[in-house]
Amino acid sequence: MNATKFAGVRAFSMTPTRLGSGTTDIALSQKLQEELKFEQEAAAETAAPDTTPEFLKSFLEQGVWSIEDVRGNDEVALTRKFGDENLRVVFSIADIAVEDEFEDPEAQPEEDDAETVLATPIRTSVSITKSTGPGALNIDLTAQDNAFTVENISFYDDAKVGTELTAEADWKRRGLYIGPSFETLDYTLQEEFQKYLAERGLNEIVASFIPEYAAYKEQQEYVKWLGKVKNFVDL
Repeated sequence: MNATKFAGVRAFSMTPTRLGSGTTDIALSQKLQEELKFEQEAAAETAAPDTTPEFLKSFLEQGVWSIEDVRGNDEVALTRKFGDENLRVVFSIADIAVEDEFEDPEAQPEEDDAETVLATPIRTSVSITKSTGPGALNIDLTAQDNAFTVENISFYDDAKVGTELTAEADWKRRGLYIGPSFETLDYTLQEEFQKYLAERGLNEIVASFIPEYAAYKEQQEYVKWLGKVKNFVDL
């Protein structure tokens, strides 16, 4: 039996690519830097860096509402006390991002930036609790064009169920009766609810502030996101 001869096997030399050093990294980093520079220059045109915008100064100087804004979070809360009541108004900058995503550039009206911000509807949730008794009144609103549109008013016997932002509270809220659609209520009852909310400071000032602040925060978070992603790609 003839011995079978095997051809010599060539030893391939492979240069390992270091993680974080792919062929597309440089191009991506450059594009991120371009976008970051553009956003920073655009922001500098409206306000000096590290300064409080005039609209925010004016709102805070009124001394009615406090702002709870955690960097990196997409939700913002306005809080205040009204007699024995505690009011908490929560809105998200996610509505700004969604609006931007589906905008048709060719369909944009020739308006200035302030008017465009005011035209962006921001969903808002208001919770009212009392120190004198149990329960929570929750109101779903939309802030747009310097006014609030009431969507729904619900009541929870347990204030924690109505106000806590936990998985357990969210689970308990599911399946509960949340009240009728606001527009189906008697018109005079709608008017009284609107007066009730206005008396507690949910007026045109807050309705115009919420979309403007949402746009302001979304811009800040976007710039920070660009910087963090670029730094990560560059590692």
